Amino acid sequence: MPAVPSCVLDPIRDQFLALLPAREDRHPWGCHNPRISDAVVFDRLVQVLVFGCGYERVADHLCSATTLRRRRDEWIAAGVMETLRLLVLACYDRMIGLELDQLSADGCITKAPSGGECAGRSPVDRAKLGIKRSQLTDGYGIPLVTDPAPANTRDHTLLPATLDRFDGLEAALGPLPEHPRLSLDADYNYSMVHQDLQTRGVIGQIAERGAKTPIQAGGRWVVERTNSWMNNFGKFRRCTERRRAPVEFFIALASALITLRCLIRRARTLYRWDTRPRSARIR
Repeated sequence: MPAVPSCVLDPIRDQFLALLPAREDRHPWGCHNPRISDAVVFDRLVQVLVFGCGYERVADHLCSATTLRRRRDEWIAAGVMETLRLLVLACYDRMIGLELDQLSADGCITKAPSGGECAGRSPVDRAKLGIKRSQLTDGYGIPLVTDPAPANTRDHTLLPATLDRFDGLEAALGPLPEHPRLSLDADYNYSMVHQDLQTRGVIGQIAERGAKTPIQAGGRWVVERTNSWMNNFGKFRRCTERRRAPVEFFIALASALITLRCLIRRARTLYRWDTRPRSARIR
């Protein structure tokens, strides 16, 4: 069984391969082993993301674990995965429309047993090493910004950097709403957060500390659903990457897959194409 349905994997693979820069073979003798296809490596990296297994587990006679790591680092240096994520986000905005006037943000903590640059003592897992994702979504739950940080970092301290990255999306998506609404839980109810949101022109809907507020209030439930979508990828449930760059690489890939899946699911009733899935149940 494939890690991702072909209706999602095929178009995102084709677009990713089209973004790769041309590579010139400069081997002096021309007698070396042929280069492994980029499509083969991309499919193996998708398996690493979905199943959460090590590179050695998905390696075989077609592609070694060393090739996977080396090609991953090449693509990180070229920045093609972030470019792919922005392209998919722009396509969704053009065909369906991002709900950028209603935003939602929250943090999510998962395990990071190998430590690394993004790992810290988890306050919810007996001080074991963990990683936190500061997640910002639109009104439907499309991931706009995902920032990794150590698990012992407060949610409200990550919000300014997350909103800065959201402002940077204007180059890819066009003009952003001037006064969007941002739904936050009680962990963000601090004076510095209110001041920062007022400076940015963002209307904050922050839950009161100590008051029992249903998750449906203020639209916070969409970011919780997005965190669940992210945790469906085994790489994030138990992250073993020690450097920040590979973590951001897989976050961009997961965000592109989630956005494209939502695009296909919502476009089924609006557009027709030859490979349109018959069912809206796309896992």
